[in-house]
Amino acid sequence: MQIFTCPECGQNLYFRNTQCACGQQVFFDPDRQVMLADGEACANREKISCNWIAESNGYCRSCAMTETVPDTDHAENLRLWLETETAKRWMLANLSRWGWFTPSDKGARPVFKLLSENTAKGEADVIMGHGNGVITINVSEASDATLSERQEKLGELYRTMLGHMRHEMAHFLHLRLSEEDGFPDRFRAVFGDEREDYGEALKRHYDQPKEAGEQYITSYASAHPHEDWAETTAHLLHLVDLLDSVAATRLSLPEGPPDGYDAYADDDFERILTWAIDTSLAVNHINRAMDLADLYPFVLKPAVRDKLGFVHKHLRRA
Repeated sequence: MQIFTCPECGQNLYFRNTQCACGQQVFFDPDRQVMLADGEACANREKISCNWIAESNGYCRSCAMTETVPDTDHAENLRLWLETETAKRWMLANLSRWGWFTPSDKGARPVFKLLSENTAKGEADVIMGHGNGVITINVSEASDATLSERQEKLGELYRTMLGHMRHEMAHFLHLRLSEEDGFPDRFRAVFGDEREDYGEALKRHYDQPKEAGEQYITSYASAHPHEDWAETTAHLLHLVDLLDSVAATRLSLPEGPPDGYDAYADDDFERILTWAIDTSLAVNHINRAMDLADLYPFVLKPAVRDKLGFVHKHLRRA
């Protein structure tokens, strides 16, 4: 993610800001990737601090994709909705750098259902997932306590709301790409045949989970080609945005990235991967000095790197 500039005073602004320290109200334009001094505010600006400009029916591009919001009669859900929508906007702003969901992209848009396990009427079951263009997100996992508990219970190295967003969006992106001539065959040559029974594959995975091994980025990726794609795509988005953020903060190693570098414009995937991994190793070392978790605690084997490169090539084609 880039660091932005106040249009009034030139101070640094960050992605979540609705106002500069100088008092100037700001509005984010996802196409130009800049903060504006004026614009039509999204209808959700006051409710959940949405700082994007409105586009249709009073809502911004991101909020317009949300069909269902959590039960705000339950006190905690407004904060969880805010954090969840912030993660969604971050993901969409990243993808727009590659042309996804911009005015020139005439393809289908995803529909989001943001649900909470906690409602005014009591507990509710919420299963995150994607089906036929509808992405269901459990906003309860925007709670740090809930997230940490489930990460530990499942033995995962990484679990965040932004990670959930990227994973579920990956399923939708696969749906869009599958409309292109030749993509299904190219996909199957790398990830396997996604026509395998999904329900049975997940049942086998939960009954007898496999190790990630040499072929997969995570254990869950081994469950089914759809999940291999989604996990791999999420990690690609992690790594590209990590490198883009490194360049924005000028926190670079001597070998790169250089000043003014745009990770989303770079078509050299091996360079992106090398710089992202080298930087993450450096930050891991710094984190350990503070007894914090590693920034990126994954080892990328050759087969996984090939899959990441395949995804990068196809997402950039948008």
